[in-house]
Amino acid sequence: MELNEALFGRRATREYTQQIVDEVILNRLLLAAVQAPSAVNQQPWIFTVVRNQGILDLISRDAKAHVMATIPGPTPADHVHGPLRDPDFHIFYHAPALILISVAATGPWVIEDCALAAENLMLAAHGAGLGSCWIGFAQSYLNTTAGKKALNLPTAWISVAPIIVGHPRATPTTVPRRAPVVRWVS
Repeated sequence: MELNEALFGRRATREYTQQIVDEVILNRLLLAAVQAPSAVNQQPWIFTVVRNQGILDLISRDAKAHVMATIPGPTPADHVHGPLRDPDFHIFYHAPALILISVAATGPWVIEDCALAAENLMLAAHGAGLGSCWIGFAQSYLNTTAGKKALNLPTAWISVAPIIVGHPRATPTTVPRRAPVVRWVS
């Protein structure tokens, strides 16, 4: 896939088949992720791959409760409360795999480094014909004691990017992009 095709074609996927993503493909995505630039070449990212649906179901349930308890309402993001109240809503959209990018190191740019690795991973997934989505609903929960315990993560780690990966049921629709706001300084 040509680079611009990947950049312009990748979209958040929220409908997946139950087809398992092969471990070989998941490893290719991880290799693409670690090609990301990182400040001072620290490469601080750590990857946790979860394919156990029982664990994903548990985290989905507990993360929904966590988000509902921590997001004040009404807010500009009040539309998030509706799905979270639905007992059938699964924050991972029943995707067959979650790849959590975490960091154990400290430093001024480690979060940004992990975000760059996440974008590489999502572009590689798109290039492999897979869908992906960064799940913000899981992010803060996976930084709690209970969230870290659910994945057996050390307490010092910071969960940065919970990304689901799977075979999309359909191609996500294109979302219009705003023109960039640009200031030229001379």
